[in-house]
Amino acid sequence: MSKTRVPAIEGWLTMDESNPQLLGYLDESSGTYFFPKDVAISHAPGHADADFKEVALSNTGKLWSYTTNHYKPPEPYLAPDPFEPYTVAAVELDNEKMVVLGQLADGVDPADIEVGMDMKLELATLYEDDENEYMVWKWRPVPA
Repeated sequence: MSKTRVPAIEGWLTMDESNPQLLGYLDESSGTYFFPKDVAISHAPGHADADFKEVALSNTGKLWSYTTNHYKPPEPYLAPDPFEPYTVAAVELDNEKMVVLGQLADGVDPADIEVGMDMKLELATLYEDDENEYMVWKWRPVPA
């Protein structure tokens, strides 16, 4: 029996395997994007009454910064046992020009990435239970 792939946090990303995207808000009056949308409680300056429109965000961008965490974060983080260091990438989305954090994709060596390189969002399993795989996004370098 195959498991159903579902977002680890409902409403944060699409589940399109070939073209996954994060879901955010756009304030069309100011051109300001927000992510994650369910915590977008502020508005762009001067646009306090603007309505938000849900939009799919770019799934490509430029590596803006990154760091490798060599410590186990506190709960509720789901760390493998034994803990292994992991790299967090900050990627500036191509169209929105906002920076979104996410782990570096499995199998990518942080020694092989550099600031300014093209990155693409992909789906990855955070954890699973008897029925579902709970999915998050990770960043992978786009082959040159």
